[in-house]
Amino acid sequence: MLRCSLCVHDERTAKIDIIDGRPICRECQVYLRHPVDRERIRAELEELMKDVDRAIVAYSGGKDSVVALYLAKEVFKVPELEAVMIDHGLMAREAIENAGRIARALGVPFKVLRHDYSDIFRDALLKAESPCRRCSKRTMEKLRKYALRNGYRYIITGHELPFGHHPYRLMSGGVVQIRLLSMMTEKERLEILERLPFEFPELPGYTTNCLVLGPALERYWEKHGHSFEHRRIAALVRYGLMDREKAEKETSRPAVPAEQKKFVYRKLGLDTLLQE
Repeated sequence: MLRCSLCVHDERTAKIDIIDGRPICRECQVYLRHPVDRERIRAELEELMKDVDRAIVAYSGGKDSVVALYLAKEVFKVPELEAVMIDHGLMAREAIENAGRIARALGVPFKVLRHDYSDIFRDALLKAESPCRRCSKRTMEKLRKYALRNGYRYIITGHELPFGHHPYRLMSGGVVQIRLLSMMTEKERLEILERLPFEFPELPGYTTNCLVLGPALERYWEKHGHSFEHRRIAALVRYGLMDREKAEKETSRPAVPAEQKKFVYRKLGLDTLLQE
């Protein structure tokens, strides 16, 4: 099986060509033609943050949103911050505890908005699809509406990958989403977490907050033979934000604890899937 020499794509997950004797996937070929300038993106981000005087942080209690909150408060010193969690009904207890503990340590107001995403998760598990895009889209829309109701112009998120070549995007209503971790390496993020009272939950998949991701990855693996996280993690390797060894581990088939799987399926009324 051909494997891309620059990221972790293989023939299951991307088209791969031989270029100058090396296997290179189509996504890496685009990157080589239009490379992302890490220093320029970080400089643009720092310039943008000078104007941010009031913002909400999309705060899941996972490691990346925790780092985003820390950066907004301690590095960019945003004068008025609010950490807002959308609890979709299948957040890990440890993530909610992490979120509250770290918000208190940083002295940032913390609010939990509870919404039921069972429809998204049930549909994804039944179809063996990823729930992540629909979950993220709904969450950002709820945060956008919250921002407009409460007079916020900025929503800060913990995404590592920029929007193309920029660390921000304009949302409807004039709200600006800022990906505060744009082009930040995993090593840099972990160094920040070491300064905080963050406790890593033992969850399958590339998550530190979501109970449904592991079972969804498992279902997807059973149907497709690879991870739906492959493309995003391949991009992290391509941009030099994650090493290949870690990426290969994160895209391997997950081992989902039986109790977690049972809890998720029963909460979603999918007991019949437990017998498949």
